[in-house]
Amino acid sequence: MRRMLGAAFILGAALWGWLDQYRERRRVRETRSDLLTALRRMGEEVRLARTPMPQLLLTVASDCGGAAAAFFTAAAKAARSGEQLSRAWAAAGRDLPLTGEEQRAVAGLGRAFGGDEEQLCKAVAVTVSVLQRHAQAEESRRGEEEKRSAALWGCGGALAVILLM
Repeated sequence: MRRMLGAAFILGAALWGWLDQYRERRRVRETRSDLLTALRRMGEEVRLARTPMPQLLLTVASDCGGAAAAFFTAAAKAARSGEQLSRAWAAAGRDLPLTGEEQRAVAGLGRAFGGDEEQLCKAVAVTVSVLQRHAQAEESRRGEEEKRSAALWGCGGALAVILLM
């Protein structure tokens, strides 16, 4: 009886690990998608409406969720409190769950805040391009990764059960 209960706990832990990993990958995908949508909107607003940056950041934050909303809100609040926007942007960007190249692209966009409208629009376009490329690459290998992850967690749990029996 104890062995069966232990096996159930081990397999439950393997399932929990797989679900946790799945949720983390989904959170990264959603954050990337929210950032892409917000940055595209930012580019349009800068080009067409010329909205002040702190107000624009709060506006795009209201359309986002999770980490992306926290990122835009933190940058806007820091800019409103008098901190330099590029520094606030870089500091808030460190908490985003993105790859190194994506974080560098987001930080590069922050350095363009001191320039003119054209510079900022180009920087937004470059950042959107990098995020879009990573989103497409991740989406193309997503099915394989999920199958591999499920197999690893399942086999690992089953092996632990076998070894402990």
